[in-house]
Amino acid sequence: MQESHRPAVTISAIAAEAGVSVPTVSRVLNGRGDVAPRTRERVETLLRDYGYQRRGARPGAGARSGLIDLVFNDLDSPWAVEIIRGVEEAANEAGASTVVSAIHRKSGATSTRQWLDNVSARASDGAILVTTDLDSFLRAELQRLQMPAVVVDPAGVPDLDVPTIGATNWTGAVGATEHLIGTGHRRIGFVAGTPGLWCSRARLDGYRAGLDAAGIAFDPELVVQGNFDYQSGFRAGCGLLELADPPSAVFASSDQMALGVYEAVRQKGFRVPEDISVVGFDDLPESRWASPPLTTVRQPLAEMGKLAARTVLRMVQGEGPESPRVELATRLVVRESTSAPGSR
Repeated sequence: MQESHRPAVTISAIAAEAGVSVPTVSRVLNGRGDVAPRTRERVETLLRDYGYQRRGARPGAGARSGLIDLVFNDLDSPWAVEIIRGVEEAANEAGASTVVSAIHRKSGATSTRQWLDNVSARASDGAILVTTDLDSFLRAELQRLQMPAVVVDPAGVPDLDVPTIGATNWTGAVGATEHLIGTGHRRIGFVAGTPGLWCSRARLDGYRAGLDAAGIAFDPELVVQGNFDYQSGFRAGCGLLELADPPSAVFASSDQMALGVYEAVRQKGFRVPEDISVVGFDDLPESRWASPPLTTVRQPLAEMGKLAARTVLRMVQGEGPESPRVELATRLVVRESTSAPGSR
């Protein structure tokens, strides 16, 4: 066969010519034993013939690639940057590298399959999946690849079969609501996070619990749906301020949405906190540089990333996680965006 007529030297091309799946080729590359001898021989022959060189392979590195895959649904948020920072710090300490990618929700199964193909090709040692609902298909494929996985901030109800790292979302939301009540607010608006996410539900429940503990009736008119981004916070802020009886304070489920509320307050001719107090959630770096600096619930994002990386690296070494479910503590950071109710 002439070299110019050969398929591209990719793991997919090797799998197609061998008549096996991509995960099977990955297992051969990793030296794993769950491949039939004749299949292994056929795949190894093709790998030699095509001169396939596994990306990330290092002389003397054995079956491990030294790569950890860090997977997001979206990469357009400063929130993601903080997670990446923590993961990379812990990975570097262990001599590992990080590959960052995204499985886009809108692309559905197509994007998931593409990522699985890519992760097989680079033979990553483990995966950290962020705000992911680990469905049966993805779980089965990770098991076929024999790839340890950790989920950070799980999208759905935490599954004890896969280690998860989260934060005390409910407790943080209760604290933020109690802070506003303690400064004298009784009519408190709430901007909810992306529908269907576990953290969104927990923060809404915490807001309601805070109101209930103070004897304040829950008013659904004061809850506006957001999507954890600036634009949805701006729209929600405008809607709340246009109510016949607008709130004197707004608790947004993320800092980005809180900053969107800031802009709505400004465009409506009001001021923070003189007219409207605002609280966020996350404590992203820009929250402390906002004008005025934002009162917010600190979510230890970088620490969550570090712990996720250390957990998956333990699993790569054949050790179990220290705990199947970890929630790191949140805490309220009071700055200048909250005060006693003013007069409009």
